[in-house]
Amino acid sequence: MEHYPDIEVYLACNDAGRISQWLSTALETSVTLERAGKQQWRAAPIYKGQRLPVLLVEHAADRLASLWFDSEITPWPRDADCARAASQALACEVRCSLGGWQPGDDPDRFFQVLADGSEGVIHWPDAGAQEGRK
Repeated sequence: MEHYPDIEVYLACNDAGRISQWLSTALETSVTLERAGKQQWRAAPIYKGQRLPVLLVEHAADRLASLWFDSEITPWPRDADCARAASQALACEVRCSLGGWQPGDDPDRFFQVLADGSEGVIHWPDAGAQEGRK
């Protein structure tokens, strides 16, 4: 399966300590998100022999934190795969883009995974201006 060039998910949980613990498990290496400014946390663990830049921004869109992996080298090929893993591990709602954005796509349609494991497509206009890295 083709890996996206980067992964971004929006988490209802913005606890950097809990997210660091999940990332340590998922990446099979120690990960500590360190404060990098107001409401921003960064880490750059080594994953599969390469540095994996990670950025957590609290309250990036609506009430959700943005968690961005600036690499195609992640355990998850797509944003939705990461969203499912994050939701299960952190027991919180997670949202992400439906896929690679193309001109003409509705920027307000997102994939949502709830803490109970249910998932579906939602209309989320608050994040439309935030999305677009894909």
